[in-house]
Amino acid sequence: MNTPFRTPPHSTTTDGAPRTVGVEVEFANLDAPSAAAVVRSLYGGALEPESPHRCRVTGTRLGDFSVELDMRSAHPGKAEAGKTEESEAGPLGKVVGKAVDGVVEALRPWWGNIGSLVMPFEIAAPPIPIARLAELEPLFAALSDQGAAGTDASPLFAFGLHLNPQVARTDGDYVLDHLKAFLLLAPWLRREIRVDPTRRLTGFIAAFPVDYAVRVVDPAYRPDLDGLIGDYLEANPTRNRELDLFPLFAHLAPETMAAKLSDPHVRPRPTFHYRLPNARLGDPDWSLAQDWNRWVAVEELAADRDRLDALGVDFRAFAARKALDGWAAEAGRRLAV
Repeated sequence: MNTPFRTPPHSTTTDGAPRTVGVEVEFANLDAPSAAAVVRSLYGGALEPESPHRCRVTGTRLGDFSVELDMRSAHPGKAEAGKTEESEAGPLGKVVGKAVDGVVEALRPWWGNIGSLVMPFEIAAPPIPIARLAELEPLFAALSDQGAAGTDASPLFAFGLHLNPQVARTDGDYVLDHLKAFLLLAPWLRREIRVDPTRRLTGFIAAFPVDYAVRVVDPAYRPDLDGLIGDYLEANPTRNRELDLFPLFAHLAPETMAAKLSDPHVRPRPTFHYRLPNARLGDPDWSLAQDWNRWVAVEELAADRDRLDALGVDFRAFAARKALDGWAAEAGRRLAV
């Protein structure tokens, strides 16, 4: 039975445009050209190989897709950010640099072949209107049919499904309410998703510190946007969180983020970057809709200030009693009411 996609409380932006969602899925056992061919077979468009480990599918009915090995050093142009400018290197530096670059480029496909044994390939879909998310569901089944392996296929596969819902508003209260809601529901989300042990060990989706969560869910915690960003960065000096707000903060406050953060992986985007779900390709009981609907539960809680504050008070009480191990069940019970 197909799981229907739920609609969040705010389905449009402040200018009335439909909100969009970017979807990224990681997998193994299927190379970039083969995965790109699956995308083209479903959505049309033109397949454009860029390297042995990266392809684009442009002009599809949903927009432009990218398919690549999730390994920066395997791709021309992706590992260039830290290089010294030629103007700063001097004549000898230019000669040596060009020689090294030639060797690196010659080895890049070989390095990618080795990396593909342990690193995932990733399909990044274009931003898609929420009302059309169901059109992505066949992609997951088709990838599985072609042999793509997901998180459960090996203890080494720490593969994720990332959702990037566009924000409906950009004011501090809206962002803060969604962070509060996520912190309150994160234990329940981890339980429902059954986050893969290997993914937990990698640290890429680390939970927020408990003391930070206790502080933020307090109904009295109402900083402005600058205060929210400052507190967040102080407690979370890393993008490796279940809900990564660095891209959103870089969009909302680029100067503040640039002054405090230097990370080429952070791209400013007006989206939440939700990284928690597993990529369970090959599991007939899994669907994109399931994980999207769990995210919608976060948005529903964020839109209900009374319920948000009530759960915040209770979460803090559980934390004070050192009883947060029971919070996932309590949060699930409260959601069901």
